[in-house]
Amino acid sequence: MEFSQLGESLAVANPSVVNIGLVQMSCTASQSENLDKVDERIAQAAARGANIVCLQELFNAPYPCQTEDHSRFAWAEPIPGPTSQRMSAAAKKHGVVVTGSIFERRTHGLYHNTNLVYDVDGSLAGMYRKMHIPDDPLYYEKFYFTPGDLGFTIAKTKFAKIGVGVCWDQWYPETARLLALRGAEILFYPTAIGWILEEKETYGKSQHNAWETMMRSHAIANGLFVGAANRVGIEGNIQFWGASFVSDPYGNLLHRAVHVEEEIVVVPCDLKLIDTARTHWPFLRDRRIDAYAPLTKRFIDDE
Repeated sequence: MEFSQLGESLAVANPSVVNIGLVQMSCTASQSENLDKVDERIAQAAARGANIVCLQELFNAPYPCQTEDHSRFAWAEPIPGPTSQRMSAAAKKHGVVVTGSIFERRTHGLYHNTNLVYDVDGSLAGMYRKMHIPDDPLYYEKFYFTPGDLGFTIAKTKFAKIGVGVCWDQWYPETARLLALRGAEILFYPTAIGWILEEKETYGKSQHNAWETMMRSHAIANGLFVGAANRVGIEGNIQFWGASFVSDPYGNLLHRAVHVEEEIVVVPCDLKLIDTARTHWPFLRDRRIDAYAPLTKRFIDDE
């Protein structure tokens, strides 16, 4: 029995099991082609038993931020718009929750990297605008995106309460903690991360290990499931490293996708494990909330 088939059978036998689906794919210059591929991948994930399908960051186009190019603001769209409407329709058609991030045009000169969650009836269950915006070589996101202003929001869906951070958010324990405190049972991280080609040989292994370790630590510290959906393929001078994965509340790696090929990941996750993990490792109970006020400071200078 294949892993995805096992997930489908477990979900029938145990209603607390939710099948997490991650879509790892490459993108072309054609938004319509990318959206057609996304529709196909959601259908395939649903056919394999997925209840929640997470798409990668900015899944409908090539990653736009390798250069500062004003013409790429034309890739953005309003919400609702063509891409969000396709997400909604796919969720309703297949009876699954669909989540992923798009390049949002909010108004003239104001753009966000915005994650949407559509419930099984196609209704908008959650909206989150990426809070942490990087500015690194080939990741010039501050040129394109205004930091989010909705806070760290969760979505209450048919299958689970989910929290979503987008890519650079995954490095911040504050993001994961606040989503957990709002009741998230599963954290998703739609991602577009890869190796700069000339750095891969020297830094590639440690970069990937750090990325995965950081999110698995969020699963442990907050006692919940984590799923990261990353893109794959070479775009410009970046080789997106794929390796989409799901971690349980103990940080165990339930599945990791390959580095160089497209893949649909479907993993069964028993939400009852959250209570077990948090009871035996009561990190939320033992937090010293009376002592954390300095966390709101940029830096604590010696007095």
